[in-house]
Amino acid sequence: MKSLKSKKIKISLRTPSEVMHLPRLGSFHQTRLSFMRQLLRRLAVEKWKFSIPVWDISADGYGTAVYSVKGPEREYSLVTFSNYLPADKRSDRVIATAWDVTFTLFDGIPDTQEIDRLKKNVPFQEEGRLNATELVLGRANKSVRLWNKVVTALSEGKQPELKDVEDVGYLMRTTAVYGSGKFGLSDRTFLKDRVELAMPFQAEMLAVYLVRCFVLDLVEFVAFEQGGENACKIEPKLRKRFGIGNSTGLGMAPFIVNHPSLFDRWIRARETAIARVREIPIMTSEEANLFSMLLESCYQNAICWTSQHPIQISKLKNLRKDLKEIKGFFKSICIGDQFPWNKLYDWALINLTLEGQEALCSLILEPYGDLVDGLSSEMAIDENKYFRLDGKLACGIIINIIKHSFSWALEYDYKTQDGQARFWYVSEDKLEPRLGQRFEEDGSELEQPLAIGRDIKELYEALQEWPLNDKIANFLMLYPQHRHCVRRVTEHREVPYGEIRDNLIGSNMKPIDMLRCKLSFFGADRFDPRSDRWVRICMYQNAPFPNELVCAYDDFWPYSGSKVS
Repeated sequence: MKSLKSKKIKISLRTPSEVMHLPRLGSFHQTRLSFMRQLLRRLAVEKWKFSIPVWDISADGYGTAVYSVKGPEREYSLVTFSNYLPADKRSDRVIATAWDVTFTLFDGIPDTQEIDRLKKNVPFQEEGRLNATELVLGRANKSVRLWNKVVTALSEGKQPELKDVEDVGYLMRTTAVYGSGKFGLSDRTFLKDRVELAMPFQAEMLAVYLVRCFVLDLVEFVAFEQGGENACKIEPKLRKRFGIGNSTGLGMAPFIVNHPSLFDRWIRARETAIARVREIPIMTSEEANLFSMLLESCYQNAICWTSQHPIQISKLKNLRKDLKEIKGFFKSICIGDQFPWNKLYDWALINLTLEGQEALCSLILEPYGDLVDGLSSEMAIDENKYFRLDGKLACGIIINIIKHSFSWALEYDYKTQDGQARFWYVSEDKLEPRLGQRFEEDGSELEQPLAIGRDIKELYEALQEWPLNDKIANFLMLYPQHRHCVRRVTEHREVPYGEIRDNLIGSNMKPIDMLRCKLSFFGADRFDPRSDRWVRICMYQNAPFPNELVCAYDDFWPYSGSKVS
């Protein structure tokens, strides 16, 4: 009898019309391809070496520390400055001017002279002067209540209360992590050929990982300074429950709009991974057991995941219900069933919310690292290849591309108040993206070109009055305001997943969906919106510390259970 394993089916990638809408993008979860997991996998495989060449910290926890990491070819150092922060200066908003901790990722190991230079600049953030030797700039604030509880407990030789740790998840949260040439930092152009930094946001992810190491070392150090011989360290399993928080606002949202070819690579890698797993004809008992174990951990983590915002409360309710239903349905799938993951996926489309569907898409990838992880090398792209326009293209070709690939943009009515309710602009003080109410606030004349659907519809309508056989260059000579849309339209032929297929200035648009989508690719967890415009997250919760990376790396750390034995 012929083996069932010989049978094959071809699963197509989900289409952009299925994937590229904000409600689904805003339901994404971290995956094996997330940038944090890419980084830690590399550090573990290549056995990077960690050290702390400088620890000049006072008993109160203020001063300078340097954490260095050495890879096969290069070394990098996190240079941190811990400062006293009065209560009236404490703010997570981008307009803040002082922070508990400021830091930079330095290219190499800084000498005393370099540290002195950085000390005079990094604590001032945007107002400081930075060089190309600095790759990342950031700052972080304490979760004061939990910080004080942990210090008090450790200084008395006790462990922090698990509930307190679970309720917050971090001792500090970053309020900004800058890279890619901002404020004088090294431009990505100079780093993209370094294999360890070639994939997106690897320098930023390394900086945040080292900040987590510093924060846990710092809280234990302060506790020992207070408690002396009575003090203790955090028990290793509990220690891993501390991640690094992050407060992220609108500044992050336009990135995925402004980088369509890069965004396409991220989505395409994820969709390719999902399709590959759905094509698997038979699962082994080991794969089924691993999936079941991670599913249960995911469910337990969802129970511990809390939020006070109505958007997330509803999503969490759906997620918990959906994960419970996945557990029940998966029990009906037998080891010998053909194409079990595709069967599970098809069932999910009918029975689960978007939140559950996308959580499942992340989970089914986990048993198949050999099939999935290599796709991470395809998540970067030279965006300059699409910069030049082909002016010889006929206007009729542009019209046809819009009809075929941007029909969604033509369906919206951008002339109504609801259709053009918002406008994106850049704040003068902090050079950060902001979202204004067009009919309630001044400043729409400063609008940024992020209303892609509206602008493409305007291009389409303008081309109706132009000869179809004429070159697009002649059209743009008279109407240069359409140049950015012509570039997006022609680029789209090669980057079909590069466009969000929604009205980004409509009254119903929720920026939080863009934030969550991007943060899911970072590998973030515990999304906790404080409005539809900013969100708190947790990064590296459960991740191994350096000593565990090099000896026994657990690639499934995002699914570590909530209970600490």
